[in-house]
Amino acid sequence: MMIKLKESLEYIRSKTDSKPNLGIILGSGLGIFADKLDAPQKISSSEIPHYPKSTVEGHAGNFVFGNWKNIPVLAIQGRTHYYEGYSIDKVSYVVRIMAKMGIEILIVTNASGGVNPKFAPGDLMLITDQINGMFRNPLIGPLKYGGDRFPDMSDAYASEYFKIIENIAHKKQIHLQRGTLYVSTGPTYETAAEVKMIRKLGGDAASMSTVPEVITANQAGIKVIGISCITNLATGISSAPLSHSEVTETADKVREKFIQLVSGIIEKIGKKD
Repeated sequence: MMIKLKESLEYIRSKTDSKPNLGIILGSGLGIFADKLDAPQKISSSEIPHYPKSTVEGHAGNFVFGNWKNIPVLAIQGRTHYYEGYSIDKVSYVVRIMAKMGIEILIVTNASGGVNPKFAPGDLMLITDQINGMFRNPLIGPLKYGGDRFPDMSDAYASEYFKIIENIAHKKQIHLQRGTLYVSTGPTYETAAEVKMIRKLGGDAASMSTVPEVITANQAGIKVIGISCITNLATGISSAPLSHSEVTETADKVREKFIQLVSGIIEKIGKKD
């Protein structure tokens, strides 16, 4: 497995010599941020050896190396998901690549359904914790990449950044929610009964991604920041049928707010000492 990772890295290094310490995984409809980077170098993930191809609308499938205010960044336009048929460790392969490239801070973003009745479509949520409703873990089996056998997840999303991010949102006049992300395998949206269960378990938003990457990042020693775009109200809270087009449409509407928040985070914490 390390040989495959080496081959993936060798291909990427043949295309760029950029050495960012901050990476961002862009969720459904949020890939526009990568197009805002200066001096971008774009690598199609379909060309990277052993890398799983994204098959979902709204996930372009690119590694974009560029700069934001002279801060080098690696932006992933489009993640792969467990529901696409990939093994759970393959879903988080992107984080293994990032770790080997020297990424120390990872911003994970996603589109999610609002379970908390105080949330509204178009809100941004700072993820403070997660519930793994996928009941899958990318660390099961041999430790192909090394690291701890039993990594601590008590600070899965680096709490040292919470107040900093909320201050950034306040200064930019962005209403930022905070909450716990519940993640299931998908690809079906949750039933009304499942949404009630998620709320009772302590979930504020529901998604179909992110958890595998966050687990892997923690095991690899990468600090994680999470931002959810609340693109719809979950079933039972909203009477309207849910659709992926609604998700991407709402993400498009909040793109400027999203870009402002993410860029502010990068400017504040992305500079190397």
